[in-house]
Amino acid sequence: MDYTYGPGRNHLFVPGPVNIPEPVIRAMNRNNEDYRSPAVPALTKTLLEDVKKIFKTTSGTPFLIPTTGTGAWESALTNTLSPGDRIVSFLIGQFSLLWIDQQQRLKFNVDVIESEWGQGANLDILASKLAMDKTHTIKAICIVHNETATGVTNNLAAVRKLLDEFSHPALFLVDGVSSICALDFRMDEWRVDVALTGSQKALSLPTGMGIVCASPKALDASKSAKSVRVFFDWNDYLKFYKLGTYWPYTPSIQLLYGLRAALDLIFEEGLDSVIARHNRLGKATRLAVEAWGLKNCTQKEEWFSDTVTAVIVPPYIDSAEIVRRAWKRYNLSLGLGLNKVAGKVFRIGHLGNLNELQLLACLSGVEMILKDVGYPVKLGSGVAAAAAYLQNTIPLIPSRI
Repeated sequence: MDYTYGPGRNHLFVPGPVNIPEPVIRAMNRNNEDYRSPAVPALTKTLLEDVKKIFKTTSGTPFLIPTTGTGAWESALTNTLSPGDRIVSFLIGQFSLLWIDQQQRLKFNVDVIESEWGQGANLDILASKLAMDKTHTIKAICIVHNETATGVTNNLAAVRKLLDEFSHPALFLVDGVSSICALDFRMDEWRVDVALTGSQKALSLPTGMGIVCASPKALDASKSAKSVRVFFDWNDYLKFYKLGTYWPYTPSIQLLYGLRAALDLIFEEGLDSVIARHNRLGKATRLAVEAWGLKNCTQKEEWFSDTVTAVIVPPYIDSAEIVRRAWKRYNLSLGLGLNKVAGKVFRIGHLGNLNELQLLACLSGVEMILKDVGYPVKLGSGVAAAAAYLQNTIPLIPSRI
């Protein structure tokens, strides 16, 4: 028995890792296999073709790497850049901060554009830097699409527009860890050069697979990039792609079968329908927060995230106590405030294989917890606001019409 046992299911509402659907759990419930047998390369071939669809690319080359999002970051950087290269990177929250730390430790010349936590990337400053960079010393623009620490989503189309406006050849590298498969993402249309995500987010798999997708321009850059890489070297993958065996080292067989099941569920629902569902969940959560009389950490509507909402608590409340109480009393897992917003916000994750009734259960739990810690919330207020919106917007389940 788990030493943390609680009756019923744990209500997992952190912004990753997320709930794993039963068909995916069943698909992964299998023994190990020889990855050099004909079966695994055949499975891998279909996965590589189908995973391109979640990035909305036909020209990108995907890599399924046994790692986390942090490893996927390193793969994106070291395969396309050389030590000393100047890159522009946006600091808007904890995860963009961590990526910048990695960039600096890998010896890149990082030009940081910092915004107040709760704001999106400052594209005016980017425009100024691009305008002044007549000799194209900037080799890459690095941006986190969806900053989960603050619930901020950045406008990638606007970044691409600026690069085009100034005819700048910098590579466009995007962390899509908590956005791809949940938010609108268009690799080909926005000409993103490297995009990456993690299995434990919107794909609703266990942690352990970093998925990187590289444009032809990024693959070309990898031929001259001088950063040291071994485990994350795309060239090793490409050699085995040509051989038709696909794997330079042992993959997680169980995760491959899980990915197959996860993609099948997404395609059955329809990727655009998945994105629309996340939009409903995000909107419903924000309506609940408003009904509670609390504020969203995200400062403008244009930056609202549909995968996570960071809720600001009054100064007399420690948000960490809300998270502790949620787990200890209600078997509900919420996200802590991180770094600059520690103790000031708690986070409600609403991404992955999740439906509206599950969200309403979470919001009900949050209301009871707020009451527990002394916040004068009216029980049912947020749930009512969210339910009224959802009742008018939830479509019929297509397979049950």
